[in-house]
Amino acid sequence: MNFIPEHYTQLKVILTMARKKNQTTEPIEALPVKKPRKVVSGPIRDKEKTKRRLIATVGKVLQKYTYSGLTITNIAKESGLNPKLIYLYFGSLDGLIEEYILEKDFWSARSRTHLTDLLEQPESIGPDAINEMMQLQFDAFLKDKSTQRIIHWEMGMKNKLLRKVADDREELSNQLLAHVDSTFEGTDVDIRATMALILGGVYYLTLHAKNNGSTIAGIDINEDEGRERIEKAIERLIARDFEAVESQPKKKSGKKK
Repeated sequence: MNFIPEHYTQLKVILTMARKKNQTTEPIEALPVKKPRKVVSGPIRDKEKTKRRLIATVGKVLQKYTYSGLTITNIAKESGLNPKLIYLYFGSLDGLIEEYILEKDFWSARSRTHLTDLLEQPESIGPDAINEMMQLQFDAFLKDKSTQRIIHWEMGMKNKLLRKVADDREELSNQLLAHVDSTFEGTDVDIRATMALILGGVYYLTLHAKNNGSTIAGIDINEDEGRERIEKAIERLIARDFEAVESQPKKKSGKKK
């Protein structure tokens, strides 16, 4: 009577052990790994690269068409990008133009380095240092067409942004001139007036020469000979002011009792 139950029990034990063995030896099927989504190249992938491209295009359009050509259509055409990206990244055309102008450094890299060195060692600021600064700026302005366009834009249009850029540029110049004011204090020599005439002359000469190839007083600064004459004149004007201040006594600034 016990034969069937006893064998049944043994069989049950064997089946249970076999089932456990299978559970531990059978490999667990790995869950499929979700592959990362491939990002399509272009604006979505590299927002900053697209922004830089649009900002750079403003300069290209400015050189090609002047400021009147700064339109959504021209910028999109020159950049090869969808015009909607201008609104997406800058809010408007004005926002894009503002970004370009604020980034534009009106001091050339060499001029800025030289200016920084002078401000750190103000005792070295003299006729040679100021002349070198003006020569560097003259050379940079002659070569940078986009800067020429913006200076021309400043002259022909009243604009808060352009005024801010001009004021910032003027402030940097004032930092340099502040260190030489004491040299001319109490004399009839006005170094700031001389600098204003030099800068104004450089702007006027360059804009005329580069926009329509015209000459001033028969001098063509598009030619090496003409440019060298202006460079020598700049050097002479600055040197004369420093020589003049050394040859005349300073006026007393004391108040009368």
